[in-house]
Amino acid sequence: MPAIVLVGAQWGDEGKGKATDLLGASVDYVVKFNGGNNAGHTVVIGGEKYALHLLPSGILSPGVVPVIGNGVVVDLEVLFDELTALKARGIDVSRLRISANAHIIPSYNRTIDKVRERFLGKRRLGTTGRGIGPTYADKMNRVGIRVQDLFDAKILAQKVEAALDEKNHMLVKIFNRRAVDAEEVTAELLSYADRLAPMVADTGLLLHQALDAGKTVVFEAGQATMLDVDHGTYPFVTSSNATSAGACTGSGVAPTRVDRVVAVHKAYTTRVGEGPFPTELHDAMGDFLRDRGFEFGTTTGRPRRCGWADTVVGRYATRINGVTDYVITKLDVLTGLDTIPICVAYDVGGTRYDEMPVNQTDFHHAVPIYEDLPGWSQDITGTRTFEELPGNAQRYLDRLEELLGARISVIGVGPGRDEVIVRHSLLGAQSLADAAHAEDVRR
Repeated sequence: MPAIVLVGAQWGDEGKGKATDLLGASVDYVVKFNGGNNAGHTVVIGGEKYALHLLPSGILSPGVVPVIGNGVVVDLEVLFDELTALKARGIDVSRLRISANAHIIPSYNRTIDKVRERFLGKRRLGTTGRGIGPTYADKMNRVGIRVQDLFDAKILAQKVEAALDEKNHMLVKIFNRRAVDAEEVTAELLSYADRLAPMVADTGLLLHQALDAGKTVVFEAGQATMLDVDHGTYPFVTSSNATSAGACTGSGVAPTRVDRVVAVHKAYTTRVGEGPFPTELHDAMGDFLRDRGFEFGTTTGRPRRCGWADTVVGRYATRINGVTDYVITKLDVLTGLDTIPICVAYDVGGTRYDEMPVNQTDFHHAVPIYEDLPGWSQDITGTRTFEELPGNAQRYLDRLEELLGARISVIGVGPGRDEVIVRHSLLGAQSLADAAHAEDVRR
């Protein structure tokens, strides 16, 4: 049975939660391998909306074991608030497992994140202020607090004190803030230990054994390709690896175990926060996409920047992640438009770029080169096969598939759990015809 990595192909908010939920009945484990509570998933089940910020969206599927991997940074207050809220709505959360090696977001890192962003002013990065970046920095600086540290009070106290030796100087002398008391932080973190203990495991071993036993495992990325700290629009990125390779380092599962990489791509493009965005629309059409698609952040509530589909970014995502299948979401948002542009290349100072420019300056100045496709007016939310879609919707998807360079296997035609068209199984080629189609698209 396969190990499937699920990533965002753009700047996040593509609908990865819905894709994971769609797989839920077929998989045994869903793993979050990067990020923290700085990115949310919204899943609609039976008309009810569930907004998840830290937990893997597989927690909503009965029988699935949700796993928070070692690559995640965990805000314990958010974790238990989410678990309590889900339990109150009748969701079984007892199967959750958390890596002992995952890092914890201490309260002082939330403070530092917020004051630093204000300090930067016009140079701000657009972070969510939830302490994600400072916690990853602590991890790399080897002064981080890990989940396993909560079960040794002496070690925890030593680590908190060591981390605050430097941070308090920064808070007081640079940001003009009050110093943080190490004993208070230690006591706060220890207060979670008893509740956390039953969930903690060697999750790398757990997942290795699951794959050996023939179980299906989905690795669910937080954020998205263009926010990856190495491969995204640096410095306007997240602090972790949100691409498919991050699934291995963030979970402890070897790359040879991965069978498929599924990328989620909106029928248009959005991003939140600062940074370059070539196809962004600063007009009434951008407002139309935002309002029709309800483009407001699950975690922050911030309005998302909106633009047309960018297949230069898409081809880059295909290559960086090794995408085998695409899930296209929110196709219904485009219904009613006479013409739908697709960005097929960039113009940078008179030079055409069919692939991502090497340097950030060129990408920042990229002007999209569009190909206009005819739109459709028919309501598509009730369609369940590709053939039922209006002809122009089919042509739009065919062209998108050709430009992305990987097959489109699932199409979202509405916000509901069942409002999807499944062309090909995300668990692997169902037939020789499916396999041949995938190879034709790659060519």
